[in-house]
Amino acid sequence: MSDFARAPLSAILGPTNTGKTHLAVERMAAHSSGMIGFPLRLLAREVYDRVIKLKGPNQVALITGEEKILPKDARWFLCTAESMPMERDFAFVALDEAQLGADPERGHVFTDRMLHARGREETMILGSEALAPMVRALLPKAEIIGRPRFSTLSYAGPAKLSRLPPRSAIVAFSAEQVYAVAEMLRRMRGGAAVVMGALSPRTRNAQVAMYQAGEVDYLVATDAIGMGLNMDVTHVAFAGLSKFDGKRRRRLTPAEMAQIAGRAGRHQKDGTFGTLTSEGEPASEFRTEEIEAIEEHRFAPLDHLYWREGDPEFRSLDALICSLERRPEKAGLRAAPEAVDLAVLKRLSEDAEVRARANGQERVRRLWAACGLPDFRKTGADHHARLVARIYTHLTEGEGRIPQGWYAGEVARLDNVQGDIDTLADRIAGVRTWAYIAHRADWLASPEEMAERARAVEEKLSDALHERLTQRFVDRRTAVLMRDVGGKGASQFPVLVDDQGEVSVGTYAIGKLTGFHFEVDPTARHADRKMLLATAERRLSGEYEKRAAALVADKDESFTLRTEPGSPVAILWRGHEVARLGPGKNLLSPRVHLDRRIERLSERGREAVIERLKLWVRHGVERTLGHLRVAGMAAQDPGAAPAVRSILAMLVDEGGIIAREAVLKPLAALDRDQRRAIGKLKVRIGALDLFMPDVLKPEARRWRTALRAAAAGETMPALPPEASVLLPTPPNGERLLLSRLGFRALGPQMLRVDLVERLARHAHEARTGKQARVVDEALATSLGLQPPAIARLMKELGFRPSTGEAGWIWRGRARPKEERRADPSHAFAALAELRRNG
Repeated sequence: MSDFARAPLSAILGPTNTGKTHLAVERMAAHSSGMIGFPLRLLAREVYDRVIKLKGPNQVALITGEEKILPKDARWFLCTAESMPMERDFAFVALDEAQLGADPERGHVFTDRMLHARGREETMILGSEALAPMVRALLPKAEIIGRPRFSTLSYAGPAKLSRLPPRSAIVAFSAEQVYAVAEMLRRMRGGAAVVMGALSPRTRNAQVAMYQAGEVDYLVATDAIGMGLNMDVTHVAFAGLSKFDGKRRRRLTPAEMAQIAGRAGRHQKDGTFGTLTSEGEPASEFRTEEIEAIEEHRFAPLDHLYWREGDPEFRSLDALICSLERRPEKAGLRAAPEAVDLAVLKRLSEDAEVRARANGQERVRRLWAACGLPDFRKTGADHHARLVARIYTHLTEGEGRIPQGWYAGEVARLDNVQGDIDTLADRIAGVRTWAYIAHRADWLASPEEMAERARAVEEKLSDALHERLTQRFVDRRTAVLMRDVGGKGASQFPVLVDDQGEVSVGTYAIGKLTGFHFEVDPTARHADRKMLLATAERRLSGEYEKRAAALVADKDESFTLRTEPGSPVAILWRGHEVARLGPGKNLLSPRVHLDRRIERLSERGREAVIERLKLWVRHGVERTLGHLRVAGMAAQDPGAAPAVRSILAMLVDEGGIIAREAVLKPLAALDRDQRRAIGKLKVRIGALDLFMPDVLKPEARRWRTALRAAAAGETMPALPPEASVLLPTPPNGERLLLSRLGFRALGPQMLRVDLVERLARHAHEARTGKQARVVDEALATSLGLQPPAIARLMKELGFRPSTGEAGWIWRGRARPKEERRADPSHAFAALAELRRNG
């Protein structure tokens, strides 16, 4: 092919899902002729099917090692890289996945095409961004154009097979692993499509069509999926992160991981990737740097490509081997490792008969062509060399053709659709060998006839293999239920709900719907329960909407607040949990989080339920904590004095009870009218605490505690008995809860604050001479208040022990009346305030 030095040469580089191949097809279609080389036969076939829709079957050719569709008027060629007709003249030429030039096995082919395949009007090199340094080094005149990925690719972490989302592809690195994963998916999810490089295009297309049609929601594939095969995949799960590369088992490179993971997401649809883990086995996990590289499409640039002489010498067998082992002269190129074709050639060069036959340039050229027969069955160089030797013998005797009878017999021997998956796959590999031979124009007397015979056998085997794969890895009944879950088979299994909530799918009674919770019939078989449950859950949407409407229309009496210790605070409707409370804009306005089962409702239904539950919460707050809400509104009144607003705000934040010492400063700033205004809000300014008596009532206390737990995102704590007024002082953690509930710590005991104030009032009256003794002995005795607790209370009120008849005396120094009242921090002022406020 000519160099066409002045024709535009561009390198389109970027990650997967950047539309590079689509761009190349569009550019080719705009030219009078064109050719694109692909890394896989399957990919070449896929693009061929697209192009014939644009140009018609008579204008498009497909050339791979085993398949050749070559209309006489063909102008647009889709080929594998090895099969590109380099001698032809095209207006446009493109090479896909050119970074494969770094592949030890096939890299030299891609490097050769990158260096020499040119279109007379335009040439495109498609590949990853890592190829950029090699393009600059080897093709300095090429324009490098970056292509950003259309969608975002993000890491989703490890997941069990049972947790994988629908439209997932699981990538494995051996046939055994592919089969094992697909078998598990059959049992758990109804099955999976299987795609492997060894499949024929016909089998592969049938499997992919089954996946694309939604008959199954999962795909199990080898790493061949990474080479541009386009399917609707949203998540890629790696069954492992290492593979055998022909020489050793090694970890995938980040670029290889990205090539595979990049199959997730198409066009503007984002995708995810992760690893697959199984019970009892640790997951093969991505390293942090690998995740970052994949998500950000950052990979180490290639510093070499493999090269082998693309135009070897055919003067003699030794000259051919010598030229193929020649080392590259250009920087950045490395001699390719010994490929199968060269290994076979070397082995045959040691065969005296073969060496004798290769006695001229044309014979040597023919030998090299025979060595190019791929080892489709992966039998190894020694075994494969024997087949090549026999073929070469036929090509160098008589008319220089393979005997048609022998060829037909070999193909007929493979024409057998009996056997398991591996047997059929091996036969297809064998047929591919003979299909390759039939597409060498000068190897058979009737190549078209033999190619058609090989194609017919391959199609028959492919259909049988698709059938075996489907039989083994797809459970039709389960698949139908899975399609029903996906909304694609709703008419097949009618779902009925009777008056008692019993649910049946078709003729199966599968459980009971209580509230919005569906419980599976315990007698259902374990193998059926998950599928039947999923089908019923999806199809119960109409019933959920009816129940949501009933909830919205129901009376307040049908709702209750669940405040069981250790459980989240929840709203129950007719005894069934429908929502939980969480942190809201303030203590009295919690957020309503619907139960996950109600999330199945339509958006309109969910909003209606949320509004009804919010209304019920507001009613409950008004009923039990109405005065606290009013105080909260007063705290936001811009017309109120700052000190009043400050006190009320802190009081409401604490749930209606706050220690006096916490509000000393704003309390000192209050005048008499402001104190009365606070008192009208049902707030009592006590000697030691400010509190709202209403919040001490049992129901108010329960709601207040529940709202505080919800605001903190905590479970409901245990409450003391409703009638409790005196409790033993617990450890510090529990003491805070009791303090918030309205109990003041007095040494070994905690007394409810309203009773603390009664005792404080009595002490004040004794101080002013209205009572004989400072301590209300009758009240203290009836409460069970211990002497240490009484002593602690008296001290906090400003008294000290006395040997006199009263037992306690005021310990403050005598000061003018006005001074004492101006100092609200002084306990005496607090006691005096009790008298003023009645």
